[in-house]
Amino acid sequence: MPGPWGDRRRRRIGLLGGSFNPAHAGHRHVAEQALRRLGLDEVWLLVSPGNPLKPRRGMAPFAERLAAARRIADGRRVLAVDVEARLGTRYTADTLRLLRRRFPRASFVLLLGADNLTQLPRWGRWREIACRTALAVLPRPGYTRHALAGRAAHVLARHRRRPAALLAGQDPGKARHAGWSLLVAPEHSASATAIRAALARAA
Repeated sequence: MPGPWGDRRRRRIGLLGGSFNPAHAGHRHVAEQALRRLGLDEVWLLVSPGNPLKPRRGMAPFAERLAAARRIADGRRVLAVDVEARLGTRYTADTLRLLRRRFPRASFVLLLGADNLTQLPRWGRWREIACRTALAVLPRPGYTRHALAGRAAHVLARHRRRPAALLAGQDPGKARHAGWSLLVAPEHSASATAIRAALARAA
C-alpha cells in the first residue's frame, strides 16, 4: 500500500475503524461526511484483522473484508488500508500510538458512530484514546440520544468542542486532551448486521 505509508506530508486524517463485515454504503457515508464537515485531507478505513469485542463466528476472512472496503473507497481521499495487520495491533490505543510515531506530522481524528461512543468505555485504555486523539461522533439511527446520555459522553463532557474547532491548531506532537465533537450530519440506515441477516435468508 504505497499511498499512506510513503507519504509524510502534514495531513488531517480521519480514521474509521471496524470489521467491515461487510463494508457498505453507510461506511462511505460516514467517510464523506467527515471529509466535508471536518475539512480532512483523507479518511482511512482501518479494517480490523480481529476485533477483540466481536465473536469470530460469522466473521468473514480478513482479505475478503479488506476487498469489500476497497470497493467502497475511492482510492484517493477515502482509502481502505490494512494498517493493523501490518502493525500487528488489535487494540485501537496501540494502533494510534504507532501511527503517531510513524506519522509525526499528521493530525488524526478517530471517527465513531454513535453506537461506538456508547461502547467506548469497553475499549482497552479508552480514556487514553480520548485524551490523545480527537474523536468525531457521527449520528446513527436509534443510538445518538442514548450515546449522548452514556458514560463516555458524561466523563468527557467538559472536553466537547464545536466540529470546526476539533482539529484547529492541533499540534500532533503535544500531549493534551484532544477533545470530541458530535457532527451534525444525516443519518444512514445501512447496517452490516442487517446485510448479513439478509444474505443468510437469501442463501
